[in-house]
Amino acid sequence: MNFISILYGLFLLSVLIIYWLVTQQKLRLWALLIASIAFYASLQLQYVPLLLTLIFINFRFGLAIGYNNSRSRIDIYDLDLQISDEQMQFHQADWNSRRLKLLWLGVIINILLLLGFKYVTPLIKFFHHNDSTNSALVSLKLIAPLGISFFTFECIAYLVDVYRGAPAANQFVKFAAYKFFFAKLISGPITRFHNLANQFNHLHLPTADVVTEALWLIALGAVKKGVLADHLGIYVDLCFGNLQRAGSTDLWLAIFAYSFQLYLDFSGYVDIARGSALLFGLVLPENFDFPYFSTSIADFWRRWHITLGDWLRNYIYFPLGGSRQGLGHTCLNLVIVMLIAGIWHGAALGFFVWGACHGLALVVHRLTDAFSDRFENLENFWHNPLGTFVAWLLTQLMVFTSWIWFRLPNLQDSSLVFQHLWGYPADTQFAQKVYVEALNISQYQLGMLLGIIAICMAVIYYFNRQLKLQFNWPVKLLFVLPCFYAVWVLAPEGSLPYIYFDF
Repeated sequence: MNFISILYGLFLLSVLIIYWLVTQQKLRLWALLIASIAFYASLQLQYVPLLLTLIFINFRFGLAIGYNNSRSRIDIYDLDLQISDEQMQFHQADWNSRRLKLLWLGVIINILLLLGFKYVTPLIKFFHHNDSTNSALVSLKLIAPLGISFFTFECIAYLVDVYRGAPAANQFVKFAAYKFFFAKLISGPITRFHNLANQFNHLHLPTADVVTEALWLIALGAVKKGVLADHLGIYVDLCFGNLQRAGSTDLWLAIFAYSFQLYLDFSGYVDIARGSALLFGLVLPENFDFPYFSTSIADFWRRWHITLGDWLRNYIYFPLGGSRQGLGHTCLNLVIVMLIAGIWHGAALGFFVWGACHGLALVVHRLTDAFSDRFENLENFWHNPLGTFVAWLLTQLMVFTSWIWFRLPNLQDSSLVFQHLWGYPADTQFAQKVYVEALNISQYQLGMLLGIIAICMAVIYYFNRQLKLQFNWPVKLLFVLPCFYAVWVLAPEGSLPYIYFDF
């Protein structure tokens, strides 16, 4: 079931009617859970039992880890009123040790699940690609469940939060409805259980302005994906699929086109997910905040895939020591975190290189900050208009070029792109096949289109972030139907799959 389809609209409307007609919270949760299972079954029926089993396992781990410490203390005093403080401390230490072991066991199970589906097959092929006796292993292709990366990260976050003192879920249906919620299941945003659980406890029928905001987000997301991202994706696929024939100018256009495609594709999905959730009285966290206007790589990661950045900070960077143990240790932690971010996206070496580049960029930024603090003139330079522009230009140049490894994780392909970025002529037939027959626009017109998209993003950024201006809800409602009509008329036939469905 595609987010941008009449079928999804009918599904959403049907579920909403049932959801709001029932008045008991538990029945609403059951309605949401059953609908979410049906949604996922329409995409990958075979993995529904597996995910339900894993949800139950994590639910039980949460209960075990979150068993009330004060309750255990009272039980001991009930058994022996003469228990000493020393014995009590010994018992508490033993109990904390048990909780830590349970936490590690739960985390390892989730990590093994992720590794098993996403990385075992590529590793087998890597180590046995020259071994003819293992042809069966080399030809093995294991299809991972959709959303497995987001699924496991949410489970790990839940277990860690409970270990740190947050209350464990006491109703399986509530935990399962949170985990399986169809709006966020496949590509996020990564949402913590306690955030959504609190909202489950205080559900209210959406008001007119909330419904309008929800419809506006869904319409906006559909335009981003169906009208813009998918058309850009056609050129990106043609160009990166013919690397030997594409010229340097074509490759640069493809890099910018892919950068916009990736942002519009993923942020469009999140807009539809957040809009759908609002109709159920639920608020999902934002995942993007104009990332291409960041003036540092650290600021970029505060604005791009925000929930992943928060997860990496809270569950890897801070436990490693964060920035509390000196500059050298901080730089090492940053590299480790971004390498994990790269590996999370896929097993190919290109994702590892992409993560390493962002890790090194964060290190350079941290060192530059430390160096600038010692020289007042340099510090002032980064805060004046010219310095801000230079910082933005360097940041986005790094971000855009690093997307090459993201789009072409095979190092042979990505290396070929870097080799052909300067002075490489295009094949004579390439322009005819791509610009005339496939796209029906010239190279110059495509460049102008990318420029217009960038200008529109800049205008929206200026009004939202600088002037703090937004459309009010009647204006948004006025644009909803034209947006849906534009998608109906302008979206290419056979829409491309969401990019982050692969992760």
